[in-house]
Amino acid sequence: MSRLDATFARRRAEGRAALVPFITAGDPSPDLTVAVVRALVAAGADAVELGVPFSDPMADGPVVQRASERALARKVGLGDVLAMVREIRRADASTPIVLMGYANPIEAMGAERFAERAREAGVDGVLVVDYPPEEAQEFAALLGAHALAPIFLVSPTTPEARIEAIARLARGFVYYVSLKGVTGAGHLDTAEVARKLAQIRRHVKLPVGVGFGIRDAASACAIAEHADAVVIGSRIIQEIEAGAPEDAPARAGAWLATIRAALDAAPASRSAEKRRA
Repeated sequence: MSRLDATFARRRAEGRAALVPFITAGDPSPDLTVAVVRALVAAGADAVELGVPFSDPMADGPVVQRASERALARKVGLGDVLAMVREIRRADASTPIVLMGYANPIEAMGAERFAERAREAGVDGVLVVDYPPEEAQEFAALLGAHALAPIFLVSPTTPEARIEAIARLARGFVYYVSLKGVTGAGHLDTAEVARKLAQIRRHVKLPVGVGFGIRDAASACAIAEHADAVVIGSRIIQEIEAGAPEDAPARAGAWLATIRAALDAAPASRSAEKRRA
């Protein structure tokens, strides 16, 4: 069983949603990324999404864009991100790590070489925002051959035919984008999320994580009643950029710990019942 599968199985058995923070690799600096990840895991992260910096991040709002700009200013590329994963793995063999990014860096490295290096580094899953399922069959098969989970986005406007296509290709989990917009946007409608998750689960048997717009304990707990994972990115990056870079691991970990505590305090049985519905 993969690290991702084991993590979701454990949380599902507990009747609780997994907590998955997102940060951009190289932010606030390349030599602090590993420390931030370790602080997030110590604070209760079940898995970590590590963003690969890119100059044209079409799905990302201004907070994540700023993080990419800071990382790119320090010359952080895909090879550097894989080196960071290798460093994380030296002390952590169990926390799943998902790379999230865009096609250009992977194609510049070469898909086959990327898959080999990602597997060797200890990556568990890969989400490429601009690889639509209709064009990703070969890439998904390549990842699968290297024991990497191809992860896909589903949005509020995704039609059922595309959800069916995603269900055939995806492994690990499916990431539901809860808003019509970019990361960090507001107006999270929990009832609409629950309705869309029910539609997704008619086709997708994998766990479904929900991200975009989750900014505090209340919104995290509301989503956790329906989702298999709560994904939080922009709000953590705001903590990272709020003060001195050397204090970023402590700030990010302290904030995430409040979310972990809130999720753990929620009634587990109610969460489990809603996810089975």
